[in-house]
Amino acid sequence: MASRKSPDGRKPLGRAVAAAKPAPKRARVVISVKPAGKHATRVAAGKPVTGARAVIVEKRGTQARPTPPKKASATRGAKTKPGVAAEPLAPRAVFRKLSAYHADAHCELDHRSPFELIVATVVSAQSTDVAVNQVTPELFRRWPTPAVLASADPGDVERVILRTGFFRQKTKSIQELARKLVAEHGGEVPRTLAELVKLPGVGRKTANVVLGVAFGTPEGVVVDTHVQRLSQRLGWTRHQEPLEIEQDLMREFPRDDWDAIGHVLIFHGRRICTARKPACASCPVAAHCPSAFRAENVGRKPTRSRPS
Repeated sequence: MASRKSPDGRKPLGRAVAAAKPAPKRARVVISVKPAGKHATRVAAGKPVTGARAVIVEKRGTQARPTPPKKASATRGAKTKPGVAAEPLAPRAVFRKLSAYHADAHCELDHRSPFELIVATVVSAQSTDVAVNQVTPELFRRWPTPAVLASADPGDVERVILRTGFFRQKTKSIQELARKLVAEHGGEVPRTLAELVKLPGVGRKTANVVLGVAFGTPEGVVVDTHVQRLSQRLGWTRHQEPLEIEQDLMREFPRDDWDAIGHVLIFHGRRICTARKPACASCPVAAHCPSAFRAENVGRKPTRSRPS
């Protein structure tokens, strides 16, 4: 639509037509032949330098140097498929690396005899080795043998092991255990899995601890919360139940490794591969772990929702 002119014919009325914008100038980069001296400031500021001291290069005609591709690594940022290790390795080879890293792995429950070990292991349920080691010196000082513990006043025993939690049930278990040792085994701890699991408070895990640590004759693998979590994260099992996990580990590893597996994985689980915040960057087998850098939700029990 044509705009109307004013009566004097000089100034248009209504909306003015915008003037066309000039085309942008071609970008140029100035490179100084002699950037030192008095021209250094102008070059650093991006200002042109005239004369024979400068060379003008069209920006459009330049090309950036190609960036060399980065090598993939087994550290954080390495792109691997979920459930696949960056550098897959056989379970036995991975275990050898872990064993070398945790060369001091051992049972951390203080004890001086099979009887003290089996009692300490029963007391350690739902507790920590540190807490148990704080109460067992007094416990075994006052009741050093199965016969003495069997006849002790339950209230006195409860007060000694109070800080380990569930002290009433634990007192009942260790006193019944002591009575059965006296009545059926001459006050001695039996040396077979079948006999041990018949004792009050003793399951496969406790029995395997006693057989492996006290007698050096394990009949299975100790599967506690650490062993369960790590064997799943390392891809050594796909099962959730301790018994099925134990069977997988027994098939994969020779009998000579059964006792050490528990100690090594427990050490690694307490020090590096913790449940909530695994320190994958510090793990000696991160490159061979299919859960590395995404292990937070692997091998952990699902969170229970509280009823509203």
